[in-house]
Amino acid sequence: MKHLNNRIALNLPLTAALVAGLAGCASAPLGRPPAMSEPAESAEFVAMTNPQIEVPVLPETGGGNASLWAGRSRSLIGDQRAQSRGDILTVVIEIDDKAEMSNSSGRSRTGAEDVSLNGLAGIPQRLAARLPDGASMDRLVATKSASTFKGTGNISRRDKVTLRVAATVIETLPNGVLHISGTQEVRVNFEMRVLTVSGFVRPQDIDRKNEIAYDRIAGARISYGGAGQITDAQQPRYGQQIVDRIAPF
Repeated sequence: MKHLNNRIALNLPLTAALVAGLAGCASAPLGRPPAMSEPAESAEFVAMTNPQIEVPVLPETGGGNASLWAGRSRSLIGDQRAQSRGDILTVVIEIDDKAEMSNSSGRSRTGAEDVSLNGLAGIPQRLAARLPDGASMDRLVATKSASTFKGTGNISRRDKVTLRVAATVIETLPNGVLHISGTQEVRVNFEMRVLTVSGFVRPQDIDRKNEIAYDRIAGARISYGGAGQITDAQQPRYGQQIVDRIAPF
């Protein structure tokens, strides 16, 4: 009985470690919804808390013109569009793409060879007497070959996504192009949807509503996915994924 208790005591840490490992492999902790990321740790928060420093331009002494209105973004008549580090703009994502492709290929080849030696100074007749039964010099070689290949392929895809997300200017490049990045997380019960967008935009492409279409973003990286119980149930198990990777057939 003492040995049994010792064996159980030794197996408890191993069991606990195994359960912890399985829990860590899951997309979310057992019995709890997926954790949302901290906004204060994002690149957008850093850009907003450390905006670009603007050096004021003072009018020249004696001949400068003074104005009651400032040209900054908070001015009533100033440009309200994003133009510097820390500014926020809206990215409009309206993807409605349809692609269809069909191709076919075929290959056919046949070949035949027939070599015979009917007469050569009587040598074939003399050799025929020494050949085994059924063998003859009349047909030395006779071969035939044929191969046929046919392949067809069809692709039909339809993508439709309509989303809006706020992005932050995290960097202004030397040529004036704005580097933007935005993240949006929505959690409903035990399922979380994550939308991320990043890329480079020209200030003149931003409209008066401080919005920009996704097709005007250079190097656009748009991701719409999620994590949770439903997403986890739609994925094959780890063992099945390993078998699919290593199985030769």
